[in-house]
Amino acid sequence: MKRTFFFLLFFSITFLAKAQLGKIPAAVTDAFAARYPHATHVEWHDKLHNYVAHFKLNSCIIMASFSSKGEWQGSERELEFSQLPGEVKDGFSKSKYAGREKKAAFEVQELGKPLRYRINVQKSGIQKKNLYFDVNGRLLKESITL
Repeated sequence: MKRTFFFLLFFSITFLAKAQLGKIPAAVTDAFAARYPHATHVEWHDKLHNYVAHFKLNSCIIMASFSSKGEWQGSERELEFSQLPGEVKDGFSKSKYAGREKKAAFEVQELGKPLRYRINVQKSGIQKKNLYFDVNGRLLKESITL
């Protein structure tokens, strides 16, 4: 009997928690609609501290983050390596990571920070890094990724 009670309790809590996390606040969706009125294929993800929208805009794939109050926090636009500014491509080619396989590139905009570019590189299945460049092609930061 206790086992059945705990089983039902567990699934009830799981269902209610999922239902509560699934609702995106109107302030967030309104801010998104105002900033990206022509977005299509929008998918929302609740990240507990913010809400992230993955969408298409003018054939570009973009990810935008908003606070629970609807304040834009930042966005990343997926690019082809060839679409990166010449300075960034040049900076990458002069870096110690130039020989690594380029997996993806992004234009990164964050609230209160200058525009940056992120390039995902891979040396092997295990050795993967995110490289962050400024608009002048200077390597700002590198971080290990999965």
